[in-house]
Amino acid sequence: MKMQEFLQFLTQQLTHWRRQYKGLRRKGKLMRSPKSKSDRKQLLRTFQKNVILFLSKSNDKSARRKQERALQSKTKSVTTKSSIYSVCLDWVHEHRSLGILAIAVLSLTGVIGQKLYNQTQLQVGHPAPQTITAPYTAKIEDQKKTEAERKAVSRSSLQVLMLDARMNEQINENLQQLLDDGNEIRVVAGAFPFFDSVVLPISTQRYLRSCNDSEWQALLLAVENSKNQQKKGTGQTASFRSSSIAAPNQERQPRTTPQKTEPVDFSQSTDFTQAVAELESYRLTTSEKNLSLLIAQISQTRKRYTEATTKLLQLETVTPEAVYEESFLLDLSDVEWEKTQMGIHQSAERILTQGIPQGLPKNILQDAVSLQLQSLVPESAEPLAKNLLLAVLKPNLQKDEEETRVNAQKAAAGVPPVMEEVRHGEVIVKRGVQITAWNLEVLEHYRLVRREVKWRGLLKLGGLIAIAIGIFVWVERHVDYELRQRDRLLVLLLTLSVPGLVTMGLPYTTWSALGLLLGSFYGPTLGLTVVGLLLPILAVILDMSKVALLAGAGGAILGSYIAQRLRSREELALLGLAIALTQGSIYLVVKILIGQAFGSTWYIVLREAGFFALSGLGWSVVALGLSPYLEKVFDLVTPIRLAELANPNRPLLKRLATETPGTFQHTLFVATLAEAAAKELGCNVELVRAGTLYHDIGKMHDPLGFIENQMGGPNKHDTEIKDPWKSAEIIKKHVTEGLVMARKHLLPTAIQAFIPEHQGTMLIAYFHHQAQQMAQEDPSLTVDDADFRYDGPIPQSRETGIVMLADSCEAALRSLQASAKSVGEKRSLKDVSTEQALTMLNNILRAKWQDNQLVDSGLKREEMSQIAQIFVDVWQQFHHKRIAYPKLKASNTVRNS
Repeated sequence: MKMQEFLQFLTQQLTHWRRQYKGLRRKGKLMRSPKSKSDRKQLLRTFQKNVILFLSKSNDKSARRKQERALQSKTKSVTTKSSIYSVCLDWVHEHRSLGILAIAVLSLTGVIGQKLYNQTQLQVGHPAPQTITAPYTAKIEDQKKTEAERKAVSRSSLQVLMLDARMNEQINENLQQLLDDGNEIRVVAGAFPFFDSVVLPISTQRYLRSCNDSEWQALLLAVENSKNQQKKGTGQTASFRSSSIAAPNQERQPRTTPQKTEPVDFSQSTDFTQAVAELESYRLTTSEKNLSLLIAQISQTRKRYTEATTKLLQLETVTPEAVYEESFLLDLSDVEWEKTQMGIHQSAERILTQGIPQGLPKNILQDAVSLQLQSLVPESAEPLAKNLLLAVLKPNLQKDEEETRVNAQKAAAGVPPVMEEVRHGEVIVKRGVQITAWNLEVLEHYRLVRREVKWRGLLKLGGLIAIAIGIFVWVERHVDYELRQRDRLLVLLLTLSVPGLVTMGLPYTTWSALGLLLGSFYGPTLGLTVVGLLLPILAVILDMSKVALLAGAGGAILGSYIAQRLRSREELALLGLAIALTQGSIYLVVKILIGQAFGSTWYIVLREAGFFALSGLGWSVVALGLSPYLEKVFDLVTPIRLAELANPNRPLLKRLATETPGTFQHTLFVATLAEAAAKELGCNVELVRAGTLYHDIGKMHDPLGFIENQMGGPNKHDTEIKDPWKSAEIIKKHVTEGLVMARKHLLPTAIQAFIPEHQGTMLIAYFHHQAQQMAQEDPSLTVDDADFRYDGPIPQSRETGIVMLADSCEAALRSLQASAKSVGEKRSLKDVSTEQALTMLNNILRAKWQDNQLVDSGLKREEMSQIAQIFVDVWQQFHHKRIAYPKLKASNTVRNS
């Protein structure tokens, strides 16, 4: 019966050990502490002692109590120390790195070297190992000839042209500018016709406005002589002949220069005689006064016409297109000019809509313009309108690269394959003769070429990748961040995504997501290392655009370098936009530098640059969406996630502030101390802040069991429990309960580590002392130090070690403050010297060091005094000196009130 009970107990304990081991293994670095020989010896001694006590079966009450404590000691030491199972599994765990490295080499080699899997044994340009003949007659496509014919058809296919909207807009602007210039000149010249065309025909008005001064003077003289002759009764012929004795150019020559001028006979000019007759007729039908007014109006119009002509000449010297070099502009009436402008606009619109290609002969364009103007402008205005249009019209058709390419592809697809007949027994290739591309096509058709895996190429690629991984491992060991196996697996998966998409034929691969995630999760050093090692390997092995590869790597480098400096998802989103602009800019700049962004391909280059920018933005958005899930699955802590966990509105922290206000205040002060020390020592400040906020959440299981939450009330350990062993259990339980709460709320392992490691295996001195006093009074009681020590483990990182020291020193500083206040006026808080506080903290830190609580933390002995000084400085900032206000007498107080 006794043996059955023992075996049942042992089975339960083994099950409990396995459960505890799995829980500790999930926390990763909690099981990384080194196992020493003394730990195993202590475990064996505890186990033997437990078996002896169990088999002795003593009915004595004290013996049963010793047995129970021994069992508890064994269970806890097995949980926190080493075991047979944990030693074996730790060995396997420690050597899993080799397996991960092997998987990395094989997977990267397999993905990047996929083109080496199915290679022919015979290669073009190599000599044939034997003479090979055709086993049967067949028609085989000559791919080289077919491709040559298709290329020829593709090059000779018609280009697809498209209208250039910008060129059309420029042409219309230039045309409107010329028309505006003509309008300005006509405004200077005045309205035309300037008189009633029924009384004075337009042709006569045109002549009167534009004839030279001598002709005008002769005309006036002729009109005057005609009037005088009529008064004397003389005939019109004598009058006309007298007027034909031309008027000398008296106005244009100085009177002081006596010079004879030859008379000019204007009677031969039809316009002259017609104008004289029209004026004479007008005088006869109206009156002398009306004729005088008409002549004055003509004189004024002539002056304006002269000014317009002068401005027209100035315009011709300024503009390169001499469209107004003749007087067609001023000869048109206002109605004709309006029709001319409308006709010019309509003609330009029609011609531009039809399009003007590059290299169009000039005479064809002239004929097209003339044809369009015939029905749209007055006949007299056709030369002017033609000059205007020819001055501004330019080719407005450009090549549509996309449609031309599609058209060329359709034309090439319509070319039938070139088939060559190979007869039975015909020699395909002779032994020793170099194999041509056609020979290889024929051999492929007859399936006479064996395919194989190029193991030598794969081995070379594997060696190159192994060297790259070795460099990565070397860099990893020289950075502060220690990678776990799951971290290495995540780095491998992210790295495989880049060549994986390239081998699938997608050039817009995951460079931006790779850089952003690696930089955010593991820092710039590891991110830049991965990108820097992957870039040359892909450039050498894969057949892809080197410009595209460089553009993607540029975005990844930017993301790796900046990501971990950001503290919000919004900033990461802006970084994704910057990555997109970087990728597009690098592609465009490189294309410009190598000269491929000019000519007819600029449209394609600009489009590809836009696609690279959009791909960078798209993969950045994917990375931002995956980031929270990857953090959960791979148990990662990033600055952004730590900032989210430190939010006081988190459920656990809200409960901590509500249910245990004293513990919450204690937590805030410890966080302040630990943050200051972590910042000075170059540790992860965000991790220290978040971890400290959660390190005492287990106290919520029994808030009144801890003195800071009793608010001056009775201490339950003195009034209710009165058993130091049970009190110690309650105190220690805040660690185990804290771990349960942390797992329930899915806190990261790095945060969970602060819960047990901030206490380590320290002794609960107060209740240990009580137990020793009870043992002195009752010799049957035995005090085992293990009952009064935390289960551990001791701090495994600098961050948890700093929190342990801050937690211990916070209580001491609080007690120092309380003792100073309790003395009263004679010894106030300001009298507590810095030296006293520093001495006390140094003693505490020395005790922790001597108790071997910091041996695995990475903290150095010489840093203890620096940490103590930091804690004292922070404490002084919190409890600084205040101004001593003068005390008022009671009488004054009452009077003032």
